[in-house]
Amino acid sequence: MTNSSCATTLSPAVVLFHSLSDPTRLTIVRRFAEGEARVRDLVEETGLAQSTVSAHVGCLRECGLVVGRTEGRQTFYALARPELLDLLSAAETLLAATGAQVALCPTYGTTTEEDR
Repeated sequence: MTNSSCATTLSPAVVLFHSLSDPTRLTIVRRFAEGEARVRDLVEETGLAQSTVSAHVGCLRECGLVVGRTEGRQTFYALARPELLDLLSAAETLLAATGAQVALCPTYGTTTEEDR
């Protein structure tokens, strides 16, 4: 596989994982695992600004991970695909096995210069 074909093949996966890489978006996805919610509900639960929550829900919607259902003047959002919960469960299993290594990753981990 050439580098360009590898990049083309990985592009959707890169976008998927990037959409889940933001802590707020991941929090919203985890909330949707419990059932549908309005932006207003998410604002109350997260304590974030309405514009911030709306932007993150919009991102997840554009990626096809979240769908909206309009009822009157309200929109209720939910996960578009239940398989996303399987992915998160698999990630939790992987983190249970490798969590310390991931947390110590010099590029993306949570260590600081003082920890090194």
